[in-house]
Amino acid sequence: MVERWKQAAKQHLTPKLFHEVVQAFRAAVAITQGDQEGAEASKFQVTDSAVFNALVTFCIRDLFGCLQKLLFGKASKDSSRLLQPSSSPLWGKLRLDVKAYLSSVIQLVACVAETTVAAALLQHVGSSVPYFLTFPKQCRMLLKRMVVLWSTGEETLRVLAFLVLIRVCRHKKDTFLSPVLKQMYITYVRNCKFTSPSTLPLISFMQRTLTELLALDTSVAYQHAFLYIRQLAIHLRSAMTTHKKETHQSVYNWQFVHCLQLWCRVLSTVCPSDALQPLIYPLAQVVLGCIKLVPTARFYPLRMHCVRALTLLSESTITFIPVLPFILEVFQQVDFNRKPGRMSSKPINFAVILKLSKVNLQEKAYRDGLVEQLYDLTLEYLHSQAHSIAFPELALPAILQLKSFLRECKVANYCRQVRQLLEKVQENADHICSLRQRASFSVANCQAVDAWEKQTRKEGTPLTKYYSQWRKLRDREIQLEISGKERLEDLDFPEVKRRKLEDKKDEDRVEFKDLFDLDSDEDEATDFSEKGAQQRVEEEDEDDSSSSAREGSDADDGGPDAEAGLAPRELWQLLAQGPEDELQDLQLSEED
Repeated sequence: MVERWKQAAKQHLTPKLFHEVVQAFRAAVAITQGDQEGAEASKFQVTDSAVFNALVTFCIRDLFGCLQKLLFGKASKDSSRLLQPSSSPLWGKLRLDVKAYLSSVIQLVACVAETTVAAALLQHVGSSVPYFLTFPKQCRMLLKRMVVLWSTGEETLRVLAFLVLIRVCRHKKDTFLSPVLKQMYITYVRNCKFTSPSTLPLISFMQRTLTELLALDTSVAYQHAFLYIRQLAIHLRSAMTTHKKETHQSVYNWQFVHCLQLWCRVLSTVCPSDALQPLIYPLAQVVLGCIKLVPTARFYPLRMHCVRALTLLSESTITFIPVLPFILEVFQQVDFNRKPGRMSSKPINFAVILKLSKVNLQEKAYRDGLVEQLYDLTLEYLHSQAHSIAFPELALPAILQLKSFLRECKVANYCRQVRQLLEKVQENADHICSLRQRASFSVANCQAVDAWEKQTRKEGTPLTKYYSQWRKLRDREIQLEISGKERLEDLDFPEVKRRKLEDKKDEDRVEFKDLFDLDSDEDEATDFSEKGAQQRVEEEDEDDSSSSAREGSDADDGGPDAEAGLAPRELWQLLAQGPEDELQDLQLSEED
């Protein structure tokens, strides 16, 4: 029957045929939902899995293409223009069946677990958006389900769900954009409570896609940004006034930090925007207040996240934000010459932590990672200001601090990285000074200064050229590190089960009881060793007489046994009755 429907629909779809197909599809979906009453009340019964698969495949792949031809005839040449199904004269006859079909599709999306099937179903939903827009109730149900898939589904499903969301919001901004943004933001905050290397790509995806939706309408984006940045500021003010552990934890957590990163990304993406420009200053103040709340070494990772967010905001909005002091302050607070208290087998991943433990602060991996982070942050911020006409004055504190660090630090690896950074910064400062000397305008001429900076940015500076090369290498290192971890996770290594020393000795005694019976007396052990030695000597004499002669000559000449003054029998007896092996722990120094 399904095949007959398929052939008839391809030749000429009629409203009656479409009604029958929709009724059968509803019966099939009712079975997946466990609705036996609804399935029995339907005209059709779907009991075979092959029939179910054939029916769903026909509806997803072919049915709406035939419906499109029935409503509009030939396809429109302008693919960008959205066709309204309600404009067709046949819409009145098909409206109820289309509404029932769309409701069943939403139910099917909610219960499908297979990724490939769900992806095909979401592609069908994306092509059916014009029909969903005709029915507000079904559209709201669809958007609610798409937000769930956008935040928790597999990677392909998340992308397809977002495409459906943005297509609906683009065509119905006034109706759906604001509630969708609110729901997506709440879902984003709920899903970024915990951060790990595996969840970080999902959080980054949600940040970028939510930013893209907010960029559709800056006036709506301002309302949401103002409200949620104000909530962050209230949490920060409460933590600064009460100075309690609970209020500090309401700020120093992943949800707060990821929200700051989101709004910095939003303001950086939509800039220049007259609507969102007033939010730059309050957002920067909240981020700076977050850094200053508990400025201790244990929260250096959180400081790094805030500094990166401010650097992005400053560079994209062309707004000066005093970020550099919070980077240079770390050089003064940490004693890099101090010997580490303990060694660590693996480096510290600053990207997925907010707080360091007391044990971490004593490790060598902490200082190695900290120097690398300071190098990256200083380079990123100074690169964002490398074209500025005030770069020599802006970089002077950094130059002085880096020189002071090189004078005091005795660790060669740290000095090599900092010296390289210092050379690049000084080279860029000298380059800007040489260009300024040839300028003919005054500092008060803002238009001339802006034109000069744009020209300098276009031509490039030594620091920007070095940064572009360094960024490529850095991204490649991160990709190799991620791919290496994935390869190690895929390998099925055998599990090594370590036994206790006492258990191992007991097992050895049982296993070698026939060879070395430790409970036997000394005479039995002596007889055993003598017999074994005599039998072995006789076999050697029979097999190779020349070898025995050489051994005899060696013994006469003063071999190792002869030097020790032991006869062969005595040696075998000593070996049989020797003490148990002792295991000694190796003491490794920190220098090793």
